[in-house]
Amino acid sequence: MNTSKLERYSLKEYTRLMIAFLGCLVVLSIFQYSVLYVKGVVDSIFSKSFLIAVIHQLGFTSLVGVIFTFPFNFWENFRPRYGFRLAFFLLTLLLIIEAMLIGYYCTTLVPLGSDLLGYSYDDMKETVSNSASAWMILYLILGLAVIIGSFYGFFKVTSKFYHRISKLYPFTIILFSLFVATLFTEGKPINQNKTQYLAINLYQSSTEDNTYQSDEEYPLIKRPEMEDVLGPHFELKAEKPNIVFMIVEGLGRDFVGEGAEYGGFTPFLDSLSTKSLYWENCLSNTGRTFGVLPSLIGSLPFGKSGFMELEEFPNKLTLFSILKSNGYHTSFYQGTNSSFDNVDKFLLSEKLDFVLDRSGFGNKYTLQAEDAAGSSWGYPDMELFKKSMSFKRAEQQPRMEVYMTISNHEPFIPPNQEYYEKEVEQILSRGRHKGKILKVMEKNDNVFATLLYTDDALKWALNAYKKQPNYENTIFIITGDHRLIPIPQRNNLSRFHVPLIVYSPLIKNPRKISAISSHFDVTPSILAMLNKSYELKMPKRVAWMGGTLAMQQEFQGAKDIPLMRNKNELKEYVSGPYLYSDGDVFEIDENMDISSAFGTSSSKIEGKLNSFKAMNAYVTQNNKIIPDSLTIFEVQKERFTESEIVWINSVYNGQDSDKAYLTARDLAFDREYEKALLLCRYILSDVPSHIDTKILTGRVNAWSGNYDTSIEILQSCIQMNPNYIDSYAALFDVYFWSERHEAAYELIPRVKENSSSADEIADKIARAEREYRKLGKRPKAPVKAETAMISEKN
Repeated sequence: MNTSKLERYSLKEYTRLMIAFLGCLVVLSIFQYSVLYVKGVVDSIFSKSFLIAVIHQLGFTSLVGVIFTFPFNFWENFRPRYGFRLAFFLLTLLLIIEAMLIGYYCTTLVPLGSDLLGYSYDDMKETVSNSASAWMILYLILGLAVIIGSFYGFFKVTSKFYHRISKLYPFTIILFSLFVATLFTEGKPINQNKTQYLAINLYQSSTEDNTYQSDEEYPLIKRPEMEDVLGPHFELKAEKPNIVFMIVEGLGRDFVGEGAEYGGFTPFLDSLSTKSLYWENCLSNTGRTFGVLPSLIGSLPFGKSGFMELEEFPNKLTLFSILKSNGYHTSFYQGTNSSFDNVDKFLLSEKLDFVLDRSGFGNKYTLQAEDAAGSSWGYPDMELFKKSMSFKRAEQQPRMEVYMTISNHEPFIPPNQEYYEKEVEQILSRGRHKGKILKVMEKNDNVFATLLYTDDALKWALNAYKKQPNYENTIFIITGDHRLIPIPQRNNLSRFHVPLIVYSPLIKNPRKISAISSHFDVTPSILAMLNKSYELKMPKRVAWMGGTLAMQQEFQGAKDIPLMRNKNELKEYVSGPYLYSDGDVFEIDENMDISSAFGTSSSKIEGKLNSFKAMNAYVTQNNKIIPDSLTIFEVQKERFTESEIVWINSVYNGQDSDKAYLTARDLAFDREYEKALLLCRYILSDVPSHIDTKILTGRVNAWSGNYDTSIEILQSCIQMNPNYIDSYAALFDVYFWSERHEAAYELIPRVKENSSSADEIADKIARAEREYRKLGKRPKAPVKAETAMISEKN
């Protein structure tokens, strides 16, 4: 059809589009409140909150209507129907974005804000795939068709009353007035337009002024001498104690201990807290897992999007590095990929003696069941502890061990799920829980079943430790990384409120402490105790974000504690008994409930938050936490020349390390060994745990004649992942090429015991046996292969 003969669309059709757009937004709001009602989060669908949501959707529609009026008219005047099609496309796109953001909010109960900038594509892809549920997948599949169909349907319906709309000039004034009116309607995340919320947060974050104004070059530096608040509560021995951290995914205070809002599902931890030093009002410094290691183990600042998201780590001190320099064996255990949140890079910078993640479990352990999307986070908590207990531990060397569990996380699929859900039914049948709390529990029985499973896993782990060397000289520190997300939270402080349990056979008298502390205070307190009793080799200066743990048994708030809600969202700050959150000040009571602090000015606390933001940005961006002279382990920074970077960027965009590995492999096959090794080095600087790249690095070194280097790399790959058959295949080849046939023969029992895929390289095993016989030696009697030991020094 000739477009010149088409009738130009007027304001009438544009107005019908905007009315249809508003109708779709209202439908999405109904969907949101319906999902939250089914989950037990809200008491009703059509409530006052819903009406406020409709008002905010009206305001958003008004704003969009004003903005899109001008391109609509311009393109309609330029060519008929072009403006209409452009507006229809853009409005549909906004509806899809809003639907996705509402889906995210219904899953996490937290709107997506400026933290979006803090996550890589791979992080978001893994999080979404492992958090997906059946309804969410169905929603994503049908959502696009439903949104477009609803939008078009609403547009058709509006034809019956579009003639009532006024002319362009008064219409735009009406739209703008409606938008201004919504600015005076108080909105919370639940009833705000999620697209508008995201846009405002991104703008505020990108335009925030964090200019640091101070003469102090290293503002965090302080002397290491601190009061030993823990020592008086322990009967310490002559030998240094083992320190074991158990960081439990999603373990909020609302689920643990006396008075827990959703109590009854962690019986072991409830009992353990009465035998321990128990901080019932501890705060995690971040509302997500990304910040727990730097805060708890290093008392480190956040950086822009979390310390582990920094492109280059500044000089730092942590409990890992200080205890390692004092003779401790350091290790880390996790059931999922350590590359997530850059945990692997952080651990590498601390030169840990041993790291276990998903890649290192072997064939004797069972992955967590796949969710509706067909993916699994990794190994559940019981499997993690069983794997850890399979390692030998030296009797003479003190140990620092850190666990990060994963089971208590979406999609909440614990092993023996049916058994644990029946346990939930039995607990609820006792009648302890009432009203809304009971409704939430009934709607989320899988969450509380997972809590029971995790509690059982922790009980098993502590009992298993009784059989390990020097159990009687071990201190266990159990805490949550943050409060789990899907269960409704009482207030803006709840997501940070976690238990802190310090248990040990060395404890003199258990004690419950109600004063507020945070994860920032744990490392300084442990070091103060160890330094006083054992005279550690300590740096002359330290740089901790926290101080010592508060020990008052009565409730007290006396600390300044910054809280990072999500990556890139630093909006909460505790100052004494007050919480600053999103511009408002609240008073904190002994139950960690908050209420409006009438008469208390927000400017002072907001000033503290802004000062912290400036200092936080300064020290992390300019390497000003500690000077080079105080570092224990210098952070190894890969250096590349400008020409190397240009070439790397031409073959690798930094978004997909797997594709970059394939490129490096092709280069190696083409005998471009130097380029292949360069690209491998770059990949490993970004993802140190990428084992295929490490194996390729080993092979390329062998092909270049560097057998010793190749063998060292491949042996480290086997230690990293004793089940991965490609490491053994490569090492067998290198042993054959370098004529180290006895070493190849001695590798056979190890591969057979550790890898479930030994049959895949039967030809290489047979070759190793054949070459060993050619040496004129009889095959040795089969011996059980040594499993990976935590410490090769002993």
